[in-house]
Amino acid sequence: MRARLSRVALETTVITHGLPRPLGLKVARELEAEVRRHGATPVTIGVLEGRARVGLTAAQLDQLARAPRVLKLNLGNLAAGIAGGTPGSTTVAATMLLAHRAGIRVFATGGIGGVHRGAERSGDVSADLAALARFPVAVVCSGAKAVLDLPKTREALETLGVPVYGFATDRFPAFYGRDSGLPVDARFDDVRALAEAVRMHFRFGSGGVVVANPVPAKDELKAAIYEKAIGRALADAEREGVAGRDVTPFLLARLRDLTKGKSVETNRALLVDNARLAARLAVALAKLDH
Repeated sequence: MRARLSRVALETTVITHGLPRPLGLKVARELEAEVRRHGATPVTIGVLEGRARVGLTAAQLDQLARAPRVLKLNLGNLAAGIAGGTPGSTTVAATMLLAHRAGIRVFATGGIGGVHRGAERSGDVSADLAALARFPVAVVCSGAKAVLDLPKTREALETLGVPVYGFATDRFPAFYGRDSGLPVDARFDDVRALAEAVRMHFRFGSGGVVVANPVPAKDELKAAIYEKAIGRALADAEREGVAGRDVTPFLLARLRDLTKGKSVETNRALLVDNARLAARLAVALAKLDH
């Protein structure tokens, strides 16, 4: 019973859109192995052959990673994507929805989406925020993606009533960096205490929780490096007219080039560390239930 409860959801967009091929598939396997290593069961979520797959097999994971055309699925296009039969990878929002329907309470990812820079002009706000307000899932992440407007994203989380719990930190991480300069709502240095707070939040039935886990210090990317690269990447996206769901993959690819691969190394390190913490949290939650 505890093994069934100690499940950790993993998304698939990082495989098909967030990391270059074939690295995405290799990292997906690393994340599953890390979750198992810490006593929980990994459940990688995606869409294949007209069905939402909550727990891709090794063969299905390989099939999705190698598919020539993979839809990036969020709350708005998930149903149509499944009905259309095209392979699809799930964003944070879509993964939260499917994890919640399957009774999974913990989800590990890299960084959540949020309010995009220049949103006052474009209106571009990620559906991840709406999902966090709706679905009672604890999302272990290294803050929000660094390409976003982090102060506005943090403010939006507060407005939506989504608590941000820092694990061994008082600060909201900046994805590639450990400190955005923004506060968390509460700090926890013990996984059991964190699990108790998450469980209590779920009892109120008020949506999800962000568990902010900073990238390990040895893998942190200097702010001067990634901020300069982000500025150039954003300018390139605007010049080329990149919009909507294509923005984040475009920016990540440009950051990879501009940082000479360092952004990918940091991304990989934080993904593994988040999977580790998520597994520990899932196990702690299962123990509290018995």
